[in-house]
Amino acid sequence: MIHRDMVCPFCGCLCDDLVVETEDGQVVQVDNACTLGSNKMMGAWQHRLKSPVMRDGGGWRDTTYEEACEYAAGVLLDADRPLMYGWSSTQGEAQGIGVSMAELLGGVIDSTTSVCHGPSILAIQEVGHPGCTLGQVKNRADLVIYWACNPTEAHPRHMSRYTTYADGFFMENAFRDRKLIVVDVRKSDTASIADEFMQVKPGGDYAVLSALRAIVRGRADVVPKTVAGVTKEQLVRVAALCKEARFGALFFGVGLTMAPGKYKNVRNAIELVDELNRHTKWTLTPLRGHYNVYGSNEVFTWMTGYPYAVDFSRQIAFYNPGETTAVDILARQECDACLIVASDPGAHFPKQCLEHLAEIPTVLIDPMQTATTPLCRCQIPTAVTGMDASGTAYRMDGVPIHLKKFLDLGYPTDTEIIGRIFKQVKEVKHP
Repeated sequence: MIHRDMVCPFCGCLCDDLVVETEDGQVVQVDNACTLGSNKMMGAWQHRLKSPVMRDGGGWRDTTYEEACEYAAGVLLDADRPLMYGWSSTQGEAQGIGVSMAELLGGVIDSTTSVCHGPSILAIQEVGHPGCTLGQVKNRADLVIYWACNPTEAHPRHMSRYTTYADGFFMENAFRDRKLIVVDVRKSDTASIADEFMQVKPGGDYAVLSALRAIVRGRADVVPKTVAGVTKEQLVRVAALCKEARFGALFFGVGLTMAPGKYKNVRNAIELVDELNRHTKWTLTPLRGHYNVYGSNEVFTWMTGYPYAVDFSRQIAFYNPGETTAVDILARQECDACLIVASDPGAHFPKQCLEHLAEIPTVLIDPMQTATTPLCRCQIPTAVTGMDASGTAYRMDGVPIHLKKFLDLGYPTDTEIIGRIFKQVKEVKHP
C-alpha cells in the first residue's frame, strides 16, 4: 500500500512529503526521506520490545501493560521528588498529560532542551526572537548563514528543502543567486560547499559575533587585525555581504549553545541580527534536533509559563535552569524516582547522573531497547509517532504539524500509556 505526504519523525525539519510503501505490516520502501529518516522508518518496526519488561533478580521478565503501568504509578506516588524527563520524541498530547501529572505529584518535568538548545531559550527570553517560518526562508532568503552546525550530516534535507538547493518563489534563479556562509571551528561537509567559510578558533564565537556587530555599526576601526583566528579583512567582507542581502537567514546549532559563552553567544547572535535589521531583513532560527523538542517547549509554556525544567515542588510552577534541570537534579542525587519518556539519557548524560539513575526506581517508556534500558527497572514499549501512532509535533520554526500513522502493530501510544499512569495517580491523589 502506498502512503503519501507522510511526515518524517526524526529531526526538527519534519519533512512532510514522504512516500511510504508498506506490505504485510512492514515498511518496504521510503521515498523522499534522507538517510537518517529512511533508516528510522525502514528499521523502527523491526527492533521493538514485544511487551513491557521488569527487573526480576539479576535478569528481566516479561509483564503486562497493566502491571507495568501500576508499577510506574506506584513508583511516582511513593517518591518525594520524582523527575520526569525526555518528552522530545513523542506527541504533544502525551507532553500535556505529563505536565498535568508532574503538577499533581509535585515533581519536576524537564525535556532534552536542557542539554541542547536550553541556552538558546535563555537568550531569546532576554532579547527576543527575530524568527520566521522555513517557508519564508525558502522563498525569500538570498543569503544563508549556518553557524556552528553541519546540516549536511545532522539535518540532511534542510538545504534541499529550505535553503541552498531549494527553489524560491520570489527568486528567479535561487540556486545561483542564493549565497551560503558557514562559520565553524572545522571545515565540515557543509563548509566545503559554502561561498564563504569563516573558521573560528574553538571558544571564539562570541568575539567574532562582537566584531561583526561593531563592523555593521560602522566601527570597523576598533576591530583588531585578527579575531579568534578570523582576519579583519574577512570579517569586513562577511559584514558587507550580510548588509547587501535582501533577506538573510542565520541558522545555528549546539556548537554555539554548548561552546564557552553558551547563552551569551546566542544573545550576541540575536543582537547581530538586530543590527543587520537596521539595514535589511534578517532572521534567526535554532536548528533543533529531536523532531518534537520544540513542541515540548510550546506545551510546557502553555501550561506552566516555562519552556523546560519546571519544578512543582513549591505547589506552583518554578523554573531555574542550572537548579531545576535534569542533569543538575541527578548530579545532586536529589530525585528518588524517575520516569523517562522517549529519550535516551543513558547515551549522553554524565556518569554521575547515570549512577544515580541506576540506584533509584526508574521507568522507561520507549519502543526499543536503548542505552538507558540497563539503568531502569521497568520499560514499557509504545507505538512510534508518525509510524504506528498519530499526533502533533512542532517543526523547528514553530509550525505545528499533524503526524499520521501508516502502520498498526498493536502497540499503545505514549498518550495512552501516560494517560493510564496518570489515571492511577489521580485515583490516589484525588480519590
